[in-house]
Amino acid sequence: MEHFERRRDRFQLFDGMDSAAVNLCFTMELPDFRPWCREQGLPPFHVLLCAVLRSVLKIENFRYRVFEGEVIRVDALVPSFTVINQHNDLNFAMFDWSDDLRTFVARGVAAREQASGMTELNSFYRTLSPRAAKNQVFITCIPWLNFHSIQHPVAALDCPDIPSLAWGKFRDGAPGELLLPFSVQAHHGFVDGFHIHQLAQQIAEELRQIMAD
Repeated sequence: MEHFERRRDRFQLFDGMDSAAVNLCFTMELPDFRPWCREQGLPPFHVLLCAVLRSVLKIENFRYRVFEGEVIRVDALVPSFTVINQHNDLNFAMFDWSDDLRTFVARGVAAREQASGMTELNSFYRTLSPRAAKNQVFITCIPWLNFHSIQHPVAALDCPDIPSLAWGKFRDGAPGELLLPFSVQAHHGFVDGFHIHQLAQQIAEELRQIMAD
């Protein structure tokens, strides 16, 4: 937590506001990993999800949370994301982390199938303890839209400490490049625009490493 202590005064500034959220939408530039996914028989969404969550763990500022009035740092993540069911209603998919890409993807696909097959809201997340709930990052994908802004709901307006990430429709960029709208919402006491830039750079690097392995 030594890194956090250097910015505790920034945390106190933003945490005292009605809303401490910073929300930034931008076009993310990534290596086009879709041909590699086709060759490997892997769904692009789940590969990108793995790269995103690995990156969150590597950018220190995205690991801070507020628990019982104190700032903590999470050391693990519970992967989760939104899906739609047969009635086109939102649901939540959640699964256990794996460092192995193929295991991660398989668990994610199974969680997607389970959640999308449910008519009722998947309330599994409610079984998490208050401390374990802090290991989440809220993920949503809107693959039909090239959106330019988004506002995520937060349980407590004054404490948006769990980051919310969203991305939209894939678009071709320059040769070998993929473009997509990407949104990051986080507690400004922890995360500045520079850290969002670091996250975007790390996601691109994670995809390069995945394809190189």
